[in-house]
Amino acid sequence: MTARGPSVTRRQLLRVAGGGAVALAATGAVGVAQAHTLDVTTHTRPLPGLRSTVRVAFLSDLHYGLYVGAGQLSGWVDAALDTRPDLVLLGGDLLDQHLGGSPQPLLTELARLRAPLGVYGVWGNHDYGSFGKYGSAYYGPVRADWARRRADLARGLRTAGTVILLNEGVAVRTDLYVGGVDDLWNGTPDVRAALRGAQGRATILLSHNPDVLADLPTAAGVVLSGHTHGGQVRLPLIGAPVVPSAFGQRYAMGWVEGAHGTPAYVSRGLGTSGIPFRNLCAPEVTVLTFTPSA
Repeated sequence: MTARGPSVTRRQLLRVAGGGAVALAATGAVGVAQAHTLDVTTHTRPLPGLRSTVRVAFLSDLHYGLYVGAGQLSGWVDAALDTRPDLVLLGGDLLDQHLGGSPQPLLTELARLRAPLGVYGVWGNHDYGSFGKYGSAYYGPVRADWARRRADLARGLRTAGTVILLNEGVAVRTDLYVGGVDDLWNGTPDVRAALRGAQGRATILLSHNPDVLADLPTAAGVVLSGHTHGGQVRLPLIGAPVVPSAFGQRYAMGWVEGAHGTPAYVSRGLGTSGIPFRNLCAPEVTVLTFTPSA
């Protein structure tokens, strides 16, 4: 699967779009308030191969660092735990900060996430930039030791109870398999490798970037993605003027369809990127109840 990067960054685009959104909202403070208004969205749908119902809490795009602190993280974790999930999944972009080490507040909050079937996640593009894989005015220069530094975080996450899936998967139940792929923009996603161990089980595939949907080499039961933030800034009638995707608004948010008729849910995410506000696009914790197919 060929990685696709943005011709311009979300940060650059949102700064332009944000000016119009601020005018629409009358003041940037309104957009900041919307960024702190949490929706818990619930969905129920069948999942082929499943033998009994499973409740999944899906949190994506935490972006801990520049605009998101421990207080917001704590509220999101509380909201997820209140749904009493069987399984917690994280859709990548855990970080949005040039870090010298593992962010302890993030680890402390994620350690509170507990579910009978475990907590699993994938990396997103900001989980590369935050450690220096690529340089920018925001993250700083490229760092040769970025992979080691991020591996330290992965170990810290595992100790805290969160397992990052990197083109691999795990059977969390005899009838349910969760796979996760690398980031499309900065890594090398391998869907076949991520689903190799499914062996007829119901499958949930985690991919930070929903653009993988267009080129899926094989069907999955369902794909869960983030990355787009739903556009983060949406306008009446036209929707999101900026979506960090090669496909425009096709995979912007909500239920969409990928190759082979694969259903997918694209979260609006939780944190913000580029600008610290949202417009008509509230952050969400997504609760998905999957049931056996009829």
